[in-house]
Amino acid sequence: MNRSADGSRGQDARPQDAPEFSARLHAVANDIAKLLSGLLDGQALPQERMRPARLVAAMRHAVLNGGKRLRPFLTVETASLFGVPRGQSLMAGAAIECIHCYSLVHDDLPAMDNDDLRRGQPTAHKAFDEATAILAGDALLTLAFDILARPQTHPDPGVRSEMVLGLARAAGLGGMVGGQMLDLAAEGRFADFPPPKDAGAIATLQAMKTGALIRFACVAGAILGRAQPAQREAVETYGAAVGEAFQIADDLLDLTGDTATLGKAAHKDDAAGKATLVGFWGPDRARQRLNGLIEDAVAALSLFGERALLLAEAARFVAKRRS
Repeated sequence: MNRSADGSRGQDARPQDAPEFSARLHAVANDIAKLLSGLLDGQALPQERMRPARLVAAMRHAVLNGGKRLRPFLTVETASLFGVPRGQSLMAGAAIECIHCYSLVHDDLPAMDNDDLRRGQPTAHKAFDEATAILAGDALLTLAFDILARPQTHPDPGVRSEMVLGLARAAGLGGMVGGQMLDLAAEGRFADFPPPKDAGAIATLQAMKTGALIRFACVAGAILGRAQPAQREAVETYGAAVGEAFQIADDLLDLTGDTATLGKAAHKDDAAGKATLVGFWGPDRARQRLNGLIEDAVAALSLFGERALLLAEAARFVAKRRS
């Protein structure tokens, strides 16, 4: 098999790596589902005297309805580069998945994207009601930080504190939530808040709305593993490229996919006038940018050699996924 100068396998390794990637992605998804199910059952929270059953049911509906669990996978695989125990990285991944799922519950609400389907099932506000869905999202958001703050996530309080700070920033005003606000502005909802009008502004929006949490999912592994500065920078560069690639791929899927395959309504973003690089550039140029981002992501991993082959395959998976 061909090898590059640093001893890593070249492009001909991809067919052999892909089955292992799929198996590892599936294994992480199963482990995250089991962990989240146990957390929501209250097994690790005996001090909570009252757990409203309807609220717990809505939270379970939001987080246990399938999904690829890509963000936890990125955390687990990045952490493995630094020898982090799997149980610790799964805890961090579960916290990040709580944030992701809370954001989907709120995004689907009538006041936001007004979606009826998520992962092929009724959205939380359709399965329950709007008030319950809002509270389920709120509860998942706060549960994320509860999980990160536990000793099971890392024995060092300093590491846990850095994780909490990093996730708060990725999810909050300067990250996902701020990006969602810009996304609503792009639809022309606010007379006093102009929409983004050029590619740079759209890229910033998407780096906040989608990219920040994906980037942190990678950085979290480096934090858990107390990575050296150069290692952490490489991981962050990889995560930023994957985050941008994920959003472009998602926008291409919205344009070309169908509801049955996607598990959610197709062609809604274009109809809503959302600001996307696919809409700004057109699909051909957007695909060129997507391919370039995957090359950038893979190149950023060169520091780790063959140990990062599955992370490289994860980047390729983002570009070629169909749902």
